[in-house]
Amino acid sequence: MGGSTDHSSIQSLMLLLRSDGKSKEFGVNDQITESLAEKLARNEVKYLIPAFVDMHGIPKTKMVPIAHLQRMLSGSELFTGAALDGVPQDVADDEVAAHPDPDSCMIVPWRNDSAWFASDLHYQQQPFPPCSRGILKRVLKKASEMGFQVNCGIEAEFFVFQDDDASLCPVSTLQNLEKPAYDAVRLMDNLDRWMGDTVDAMNELGWDVYSFDHEDGIGQFEIDFDYTDALTMADRFVFLRVMTHEIARKYGAYSTFMPKPFADKAGSGAHYNVSLATKDGQNLFDVGQNEDPRGCGLTELGYQFVGGVMKHLPAIQAIAAPTVNSYKRLIMKGSSSGYTWAPCFVSYGNNNRTNTVRIPSGGGRIELRSADSACNPYLGIAMMVAAGLEGISEGIDPGSPHRENLYLKSDREREAAGVRWLPRTLAEAIDEFESDPLGRTVFGDEMFTAWTETKRLEWLSYQNHVSDWEYHHYLRRF
Repeated sequence: MGGSTDHSSIQSLMLLLRSDGKSKEFGVNDQITESLAEKLARNEVKYLIPAFVDMHGIPKTKMVPIAHLQRMLSGSELFTGAALDGVPQDVADDEVAAHPDPDSCMIVPWRNDSAWFASDLHYQQQPFPPCSRGILKRVLKKASEMGFQVNCGIEAEFFVFQDDDASLCPVSTLQNLEKPAYDAVRLMDNLDRWMGDTVDAMNELGWDVYSFDHEDGIGQFEIDFDYTDALTMADRFVFLRVMTHEIARKYGAYSTFMPKPFADKAGSGAHYNVSLATKDGQNLFDVGQNEDPRGCGLTELGYQFVGGVMKHLPAIQAIAAPTVNSYKRLIMKGSSSGYTWAPCFVSYGNNNRTNTVRIPSGGGRIELRSADSACNPYLGIAMMVAAGLEGISEGIDPGSPHRENLYLKSDREREAAGVRWLPRTLAEAIDEFESDPLGRTVFGDEMFTAWTETKRLEWLSYQNHVSDWEYHHYLRRF
């Protein structure tokens, strides 16, 4: 990173930007914010990355030299939507334009000559309704109109493997443990490699990492960092997936956010922790456990939010766990160390991890545990928040929290308690999403249709694939 700010370099940058003759074609104000110019000059930035995501949450971009910052901020970079998933356009349509959010600017830690901007898509000078970031912004606007600020934290779980293309080997060459959860030695072994660089980079960006650990899978880790407003958190999660991979590459490794790489190991979640606050930051879900008759430390407003999430949970599941592989994580057993810790039921409760919607110890927030590491965070958070706001508007009561171990109950016992299974395949989840009017309301017609059609094709492709399991069981049986 650069040292103290050179005011002459800032002035030079401002003059360079103002001399960009083409900027007026895009209706750009000659002035850019001095703080942004200072940040870019201080870090000697040469290249700009206006990044938006496709339906899957995968970032797309063109790179722009610093001299054309003003043009870029005004939406100069055009993209053919028909070439991408979840940017529903015909090949004859005009391009969509990436409009960067100046407040989202991040200096890229592994190459600080570049600056990353989370971006919205526009079409013909207007916001593009199927834009993932725009979908979340519409939900957050509704929350704001109701007097709420939405805060969110995402618990980032992922695997890091040696990049040898031959096997899924962890970076640490130490012998694997049968139960690797919270393993200190292998965590420290990775700390001297990619993990230390990643945590340092996150803290340089101001994300405030407060904990990280080795998880229950071989080569699996979790990094926890401070919550923030929901839009910023979604921006950061998209960037985190890129950053962990790029830093790991320097050590001959790669990160994967595939939810379930091993059939016999735990998978990777991306639990959403959500709360509502007043405009001045007061947590509207927080109340002492002694003041909560249900004993979870949640306000009545918070329970109404839970009620809305519970009402739409199967549809939310389709977006928060959006791949074929996602549903191989959401099982009770299948980990060599015992239970998978994954949610399986339409249920909520206190600090009990057998619930999909959990109110952690201390209360004041709501955790959606079914969301996984492959999600598009803009769409997943949008669905959860929209459902919660509906719960508040309609005053939905979620009933009593489940404190019992739901893994140990029989299907009949769970049914008697009003607890049913979450969708158990991507196909079931798509059916739930299609049949729930919330999906179309949140996504809009174009993205709703594009998402369901794309995911139906993904499921069909999986069904038509002949797997090693089938060869093993059937090739020589008959």
